[in-house]
Amino acid sequence: MDLTSPSPAARRAAAIARHLAAAAAPIPASSPLEPSCCLSYVPPESTERPAAFAPADLRLLLDGHDLPTRDWLFRAMEESPLFRSRSSRTGSRVFVAPDFNDGKEGQREATMRRIAYLNRRGVFRGWLTEDGAAAELRKLALLDCIAIYDHSLAIKIGVHFFLWGSAIKFLGTKRHHDKWLVATENYDIKGCFAMTELGHGSNVRGIETIATYDSETREFIINTPCESAQKYWIGGAANHATHTIVFCQLHINGRNEGVHAFVAQIRDEDGTVLPNIHIADCGHKIGLNGVDNGRIWFQNIRVPRENLLNLVADVLPDGRYVSMIDNPDQRFAAFLSPLTLGRVNIAVNSVYISKVSLAIAVRYSLSRRAFSIAPDAPEMLLLDYPSHQRRLLPLLAKVCLMSSAGNFMKNMYVKRTPEMSKDIHIYSSALKATLTWQNMITIQECREACGGQGLKTENRIGIFKSEFDVQSTFEGDNNVLMQQVSKALYAEFLGAQKKQQPFKGLGLEHLNGSSPVIPDKLTSSILRSSKFQMDLFCLRERDLLKQFVEEVSLHLAQGESREKALMLSYQVAEDLARAFTERTILQIFLEDEMNVPSGSLKEVLGLLRSLYVMVNIDESTSFLRYGHLSRDNVALVRKEVLKLCSELRPHALAVVSSFGIPDAFLSPLAFDWIEANALSTGSH
Repeated sequence: MDLTSPSPAARRAAAIARHLAAAAAPIPASSPLEPSCCLSYVPPESTERPAAFAPADLRLLLDGHDLPTRDWLFRAMEESPLFRSRSSRTGSRVFVAPDFNDGKEGQREATMRRIAYLNRRGVFRGWLTEDGAAAELRKLALLDCIAIYDHSLAIKIGVHFFLWGSAIKFLGTKRHHDKWLVATENYDIKGCFAMTELGHGSNVRGIETIATYDSETREFIINTPCESAQKYWIGGAANHATHTIVFCQLHINGRNEGVHAFVAQIRDEDGTVLPNIHIADCGHKIGLNGVDNGRIWFQNIRVPRENLLNLVADVLPDGRYVSMIDNPDQRFAAFLSPLTLGRVNIAVNSVYISKVSLAIAVRYSLSRRAFSIAPDAPEMLLLDYPSHQRRLLPLLAKVCLMSSAGNFMKNMYVKRTPEMSKDIHIYSSALKATLTWQNMITIQECREACGGQGLKTENRIGIFKSEFDVQSTFEGDNNVLMQQVSKALYAEFLGAQKKQQPFKGLGLEHLNGSSPVIPDKLTSSILRSSKFQMDLFCLRERDLLKQFVEEVSLHLAQGESREKALMLSYQVAEDLARAFTERTILQIFLEDEMNVPSGSLKEVLGLLRSLYVMVNIDESTSFLRYGHLSRDNVALVRKEVLKLCSELRPHALAVVSSFGIPDAFLSPLAFDWIEANALSTGSH
């Protein structure tokens, strides 16, 4: 042991002494520090390259129809103070947005005042009384704009027109049209749609509300027999609705004829709830508090025989039941037809909310800087980081392709024929589920990409999370809808096999040819080839459909019922439904892309399409799980995603500018976010 060396305690004491001595020493004279330059907002338009294509041309492709009508309604909402919150002015800009700081009742009454304003401006003119594809598309375009402003407003209007109104128009006959259509369009009455019950949501066939016929008085008696039969989540019921479509099990002549729809008045002209009807509020929700969702109990109320919506089936005065559709399953499907338009609207609405979120997040990322990669170098724009590009730009690609899918679905619906009902149901189920799920993914990523600013309600994205979460379960639970898609594809396969006929419809014609062959070694040019992309997506769908049929057949051979066999095969069913939907979206966009002449826009569309395909491969395990691509090729796809993001980066501002969303409908974060947070603007 060396006794001359200092102890550890002595060494620490000496170090502290040296530190204190240095701290006490005078600071040598030096040149004064230069004041640091404060950050300033630089608009992306002043730093980004000019658009390589005309954003107006891309907007026409993405919106699809009625652009002047949309712009007219945007202006109408901007002109009215009813559409501005208390803190709507930020610096030199004025934004339109609901005031989410209002309580539940305040938001509900604000919704009704906005509806009254839109009604005075003639927004709803012809929504139920004009026929034809052009009139229907105009109505859908107007609802798109309303939904961009506020989900509660869109839902409240949607329930009145597209559920109550559509049921009257499409399930009723002349006597119902004459009595209620004009009154509905003018808001002389306010309708709601009582289908969902506490005990039955997706399983409408199982609802418990009962309607029985009294042949002496020629009335139906509607009753809620138990608590689980109370009508639940009925939009408009808690405060404002005067009438409802009530779905009941029709008991007549000793048998249950299944679910039927009736018109019932629930409030008088003064807003008083009618006798033997009890209504309760569903209470505060995580979102959509501008909609007065309610619960309804019926205690043997009586409605005239004529209040049965009788296009599909009727009860004659003497109590005989008659129907133009003998098959009970087909009859039940006809009564659910009003839900189809609801799903179309929800799917398209989700795309527009993704557009708003992305427009805000991309604009912010083109003006916000963080960190530098070299000493004394300026901080980098967020969107110049490859990781940030990977977060936002694939979402941009997806929303563009999904816009085309939404337009396809709208056009199919407005041009519908009875023969198209099955296809419309399958497409609307698949796209409603897929587009609403993707919307929530997009909102969450955009929220995170905006950092803490994404949490502020005035910046919109954060509040979107709670406002649009409901889309995944209303008008059909998304998981149930996707199961219906795979079951429908299973039925298509069996039908073609039994009839020994080729596949026709739903884009399944590719199953009639030989199986596509995927090259063992892929390159960047092959990956970007539209033929390769369609071949790969078709191959996956073909193989999964075959595997699904084989798996169900195996369970059937083991003695399981058809429903049990389908249920046990749910894992393959989920993959099949996703494969069908993603192939459908790609195929629709390719058709739109082919109609665009050669030039810079077509090149950008190719980038968007390729990025959509590569990201779907990168994010899905199915291509690797089922052997459609090797590990090496999947790794190559992952690298291609980064290349495509880098190539799309210069076009990001032009793409979000093509969404056609007025500045006032975005948020302060999309513009001068420094000015928006300045002391002089006050507290928000």
